[in-house]
Amino acid sequence: MPLGASGVAQRSLFLLKATMTKCFRTSLHSIFAVALLAVCSFGQARDVLRVSAIPDEAPTELQRKFKPLGDYLEKKLDMKVEFIPVTDYPASVEGLINNKLDLVWFGGFTFVQANIRSGGKVVPIVQREEDEKFRSVFITTNKSVTKLADLKGKTFTFGSESSTSGHLMPRSYLLAAKVNPDTDMKRIAFSGAHDATVAAVAGGKVDAGALNISVWEKLVAQGKVDPNAVRVFYTTPTYFDYNWSVRSDMNPALRKKLTDAFLALTSSDAEGKQILEIQRATRFIPTKVENYSAIRTAGENAGLLK
Repeated sequence: MPLGASGVAQRSLFLLKATMTKCFRTSLHSIFAVALLAVCSFGQARDVLRVSAIPDEAPTELQRKFKPLGDYLEKKLDMKVEFIPVTDYPASVEGLINNKLDLVWFGGFTFVQANIRSGGKVVPIVQREEDEKFRSVFITTNKSVTKLADLKGKTFTFGSESSTSGHLMPRSYLLAAKVNPDTDMKRIAFSGAHDATVAAVAGGKVDAGALNISVWEKLVAQGKVDPNAVRVFYTTPTYFDYNWSVRSDMNPALRKKLTDAFLALTSSDAEGKQILEIQRATRFIPTKVENYSAIRTAGENAGLLK
């Protein structure tokens, strides 16, 4: 039966409402799907432990050292563990403070900087047993250099400016020996890494340099440096150094699992033995902020902490 004008209008209005309702439902479903995907993606992203380390050695060496440890932590934590290299020491500090990293291998001085910079929100959880009594070595090829005082008028290289064992502590012992690197030496440089310091001294670019004893011993053991040509002429007293640090707001359960995983490493099984050897560690032990108070004082006395 033919519709009148009013009937046609009502029919058109009904079709319009039905179409709009369908479009709204479709859009709502799309929005919900996108939101669900975002939530799932976020959840997956948070299931990744983002790890880094101060670049005190070549990037390839840092990756090699971390691979077995990363695999071990993945099993212990039941989550993905990703190593994220950084360009320099300050980047490791900023990455942890700004929630771009979750766990970082710091030198003692870099940890102090991170702790101060974060207002105490960056805390150490474990260190190698060796880091309770760490040392630096001064090396040279110059036969006239036999003690720290002989470095006056010579060229010299530290490691990174933010390095504990490659800058802060060597500078502290130089100052104690009445040698001011900035005024008493002919020229100072910063190599950026411990192995680079050895290369600079061995290559004759500088008369002497300072680096951490662990890297020195490793390079000698690997035959990458001849200790008869490049010799140690001074070894520092001991001090606290490296640690693994996290933010204080890390989930307590995750922090405990992480700490327990490090403490459980032992040389009595093949996996633990491999990891500890690569990390140049006897074992990992708990540590705390107070252990680094002497390094903080040394940094302040050397004018390296503002």
